[in-house]
Amino acid sequence: MARIKGVDVPNNKRIEIALTYIYGIGKSLSKQILNDAKINVNTKAGDLTNDELTKIRDEVNKYTVEGDLRREVNMNIKTKMEIGSYEGTRHKRGLPVRGQRTSRNARTRKGKAVTIANKKK
Repeated sequence: MARIKGVDVPNNKRIEIALTYIYGIGKSLSKQILNDAKINVNTKAGDLTNDELTKIRDEVNKYTVEGDLRREVNMNIKTKMEIGSYEGTRHKRGLPVRGQRTSRNARTRKGKAVTIANKKK
């Protein structure tokens, strides 16, 4: 398995898809990285030479990915919470941040439903 930015990319997948296992790299960025490195997108990750892997690593290093990106996102959330913005308060309360309804769904953010006694009247 090839290691790029501390992530083992699967050998049996095309390199275009295998790069998306790295946090912060989607399909379009993966294509762009491979075009800049002049590597065929249909090559399997296990078939890459050390030369090609080095080119890919150099291209990936130009972008903020993995730990640095996770840290940056968490710092942005903490900043919003500290300044007391609307998004920050939603993060604090564990509610949906991007304007979704909470009266019906939002179970992913709110957690398992808790029944309140004598609520229905």
